Amino acid sequence: MNINEVKLLLEQVQSGNSSIDDAVERLRHLPFEDLGDSIVDHHRSLRQGFPEVIFGENKSVDQMNRIITALLAKGNNILATRLDSEKGGQLLQHFPAAIYHEEARCLTIENKPVEKTGRGTILVISAGTSDIPVAAEAVVTARIMGNDVEQIFDVGVAGLHRLLARKEQIFSASVLIVVAGMEGALPSVVGGLVNKPVIAVPTSIGYGAAFGGVAALLGMLNSCASGVTVVNIDNGFGAGYAASLMNRE
Repeated sequence: MNINEVKLLLEQVQSGNSSIDDAVERLRHLPFEDLGDSIVDHHRSLRQGFPEVIFGENKSVDQMNRIITALLAKGNNILATRLDSEKGGQLLQHFPAAIYHEEARCLTIENKPVEKTGRGTILVISAGTSDIPVAAEAVVTARIMGNDVEQIFDVGVAGLHRLLARKEQIFSASVLIVVAGMEGALPSVVGGLVNKPVIAVPTSIGYGAAFGGVAALLGMLNSCASGVTVVNIDNGFGAGYAASLMNRE
């Protein structure tokens, strides 16, 4: 339940269109609902503007079913991340309205129309094709949170002319998410071109000395470009969420 729904409920009670008992029943599971092995935070949308997101890795399909069902019962849209294709396929059988985004390893359910809250466009830039799964997670996250999202793939510093050919699209974005592995140089390049927030996402892509993304992470943290913020390795979700908060009206 988000803040607009709470206001509407209070207005209905005030006008006599809803009884106090009905309102109490609708509010009964705020702030949380105990499902045994998980406690669903029904208050999060009211606090943060978006319902609880489900981290699907290591959760069983049965656990996912119960959590999704509890969130849907409160009228929430659903975003579940880090789901392999097998688990995603099983969940689609339980929730026919769901969409499994294979590239992003995410599942979404639009229980209600996504309200556009973004003031501009979020642009997701991927240095290499191998970085696309992390970039795709950022794209799915930002879209379900109510943003217009565009994407540019495979424009890393090994061929900088590919990036510069998209300058108009880059300059028109309100927030930029830049995803890169290897040495993680691309966010610094983009950060030096724009006057908008740049969220850098290091990926675990790279040869041995990349240390599973640590080299890219350190390179991004040490960026000489102003305005570059860094999230954790492979954290496309975190980047999409942060970009959405920056892009709000």
